[in-house]
Amino acid sequence: MPTVKSSLVHPRYKTEYRVTNWREYERGLRARGDVTVWFSQEAIDNWLSRSTRRPGGPRFYSDLAIETSLTLRSVFGLPLRQTEGFVGSLLGLLGHGELPVPDHTTLSRRAQSLDVSMKARPRSGHALHLIVDSSGLQITGEGPWSAAKHGSRGTREWRKLHVGVDESGFVVAHELTESGVDDASIVPDLLGHVSDTIDCFTADGAYDKTAVDDAIAKSGAKIVIPPVKNARVSKDETAGACARNATVEAVNELGRREWKKQAGYHQQARVENAFFRYKQLIGGRLRSRRLSGQRSEVRIAIKILNRMLELGSPRSEPVRN
Repeated sequence: MPTVKSSLVHPRYKTEYRVTNWREYERGLRARGDVTVWFSQEAIDNWLSRSTRRPGGPRFYSDLAIETSLTLRSVFGLPLRQTEGFVGSLLGLLGHGELPVPDHTTLSRRAQSLDVSMKARPRSGHALHLIVDSSGLQITGEGPWSAAKHGSRGTREWRKLHVGVDESGFVVAHELTESGVDDASIVPDLLGHVSDTIDCFTADGAYDKTAVDDAIAKSGAKIVIPPVKNARVSKDETAGACARNATVEAVNELGRREWKKQAGYHQQARVENAFFRYKQLIGGRLRSRRLSGQRSEVRIAIKILNRMLELGSPRSEPVRN
């Protein structure tokens, strides 16, 4: 069996980086492991749902109670029944044992329509550099063995998570779709989630599509997408086509590696690192069985990752080119 190379770039040409905020970053890492739990008075007062004066029976638990329970489930990797017991135990230890606990059936049902509030991206004072990519998430089922045994009746289905991050790795946009959805077709939806001005858009070769170039060019943002091999200059005169033609000509003149270096394509690693953190901390498998519940599950997971990033993240600078 041939040896798998760890990198396509020779170590001599790889850029070395040095972390410049070790003390701050270490404090953030310790804070991520802090298991101190408390319920604010606002959370206690709004644990139960208030009447909306609409037809039909009112919901007993508020969205806050459901989101809190599902967040604890994602952080600690608990099944729904264990989540029910864990939340009840926490309420008892904190002196709020009189509050009812959402049962596992309620958590599963309410997750299908839960409106998860997402925290806005911290203001940095400059335009956004949006970095986009996608990755697959497995669906809970009987596993690869059953899929191999039963063929088409197996459970090899999966979902595709599309995310857009800024230069710090903060997730500013995301979409969860079926596995067969083309990456480039989701770009307009991702752009719709971004309220900041986009200064630069970076993505891999899967996004080298005319529709993507046109959508980004309308905002006046710089486009950093490597063209496919043997790409040709287009005769169209749209803003997107002109931007891509400039990229194709630059790649032909400088070479693909040098173009990536000058264009700053290495920033693509930011979104790849975001997926790595997602699958290491949350996992690569979705637990909900319906797409609506899976989307709520992903939103909660991304909210957790962004919160961890706010606690502390490394800042690095190149020491050798």
